Amino acid sequence: MTTEAIRHIDGRNRNQPDGDRCLPCIRNGKMKLLHTSDWHLGRMLYTKKERTKEHICFLEWLLDTIRDNKIDILLIAGDIFDSTSPANTSLKMYYDFLLKVRNCGCRHVVIVGGNHDSPSLLEAPKEILSVLNVKVVGKACENPENEVFVLNGENDRPLAIVCAVPFLRERDISKYTEGESYSDRSKRIADCIRKHYEAVAEVAKSKQNELGRDIPVIATGHLSVAGGKIGDGVRETYIGNIECVESDIFPPGLDYVALGHYHISSVISDSVRYCGSPIPMGFGEANQQKNVIIVDFENGNKTITGIPVPVFQKLESIVGDKDSISNRLQQLKESGEPVWTEIIYDGNEIFADFAAWTAERTADSKIEVLISKDKTYLDKLLTQEDTAKSLEELDKFEVFDKLLEAKEFPEEQKSELRELYREITTELYESY
Repeated sequence: MTTEAIRHIDGRNRNQPDGDRCLPCIRNGKMKLLHTSDWHLGRMLYTKKERTKEHICFLEWLLDTIRDNKIDILLIAGDIFDSTSPANTSLKMYYDFLLKVRNCGCRHVVIVGGNHDSPSLLEAPKEILSVLNVKVVGKACENPENEVFVLNGENDRPLAIVCAVPFLRERDISKYTEGESYSDRSKRIADCIRKHYEAVAEVAKSKQNELGRDIPVIATGHLSVAGGKIGDGVRETYIGNIECVESDIFPPGLDYVALGHYHISSVISDSVRYCGSPIPMGFGEANQQKNVIIVDFENGNKTITGIPVPVFQKLESIVGDKDSISNRLQQLKESGEPVWTEIIYDGNEIFADFAAWTAERTADSKIEVLISKDKTYLDKLLTQEDTAKSLEELDKFEVFDKLLEAKEFPEEQKSELRELYREITTELYESY
């Protein structure tokens, strides 16, 4: 498997002005953490195809990876579940994993809530989970000290200080100001996010000074940071309708920032990373290599390595005219490999029944067509006759845009209405 490794060979913390701080000798000079996020347990494709088997396979693979790589700390950076009310099957997978992970040699697990998670559901068993060395922070704490943990190894020697920052909801970090403009509101919320990270980093620095040794400081985050690659299924708006923040919200002195929310592995800066989701969230991610990230601190050096996650269920989006779609379906049929497909027709020929045509070509095969789209049909404006089908295939923002076009609103009004609509949907998504 190919890996990405970035080594710091000078033994210095590049975030510090003096550049001469060295990491401690921990467990013979070593400490390893594994960063994962966006499991979305309970996720379905097109609201009808369960992903349970894929998630079970991933969690089994993750346990093996933790054991094989002798991981000390596991960080899960939000969106453990796909909804705020996960099914019992999803809850069982989650708790079974947490019971097993300690048997793999992992000393600590740190979990933060994402925008899909229910903070109250995550935090309900946190006192019990703490016995297993599992720390849970479901939502922002009033006291920043409650988000900062010193994690110890053998003989109570500190391994790391973790600033466990969850998804930051506007109501948890700021107060709404009546009558303020959109730009003023965005600036206020961005400033509050920055101040929250500064507060937890200050607590971490204080703990670092108290311990009298240069322990690595790790932070988590579940938010949209400029430079990240979004992927499928990401809710486009952030708190208060802010779409993203700049990476300079993270204060100096953080040795690694483990991010969640975006589903494609992304390098924001030297030590700020999105690991991405472990399985494709949709067909748009079908060709993306999924990863978890291992950060290895050893004798003042830091290595960041992407570990590829195997494909547990092949997905393929087939786009083209009649001949190209037919040829690709025949190739997949002959391969005999189980595959879930999305078929999008963008040719000029008119189909009387496109779904029947695709069903005929995938009969007696291991090809499962989850949805077929006639793009020439979808490009038409919504009408009373085609509403049911189009609403299933378009996302909420595409539907709203089509309705705006159909009503022929002036451009200025369209822009204002889009902002209001995004703000309303954001408030709905933040409810739990």
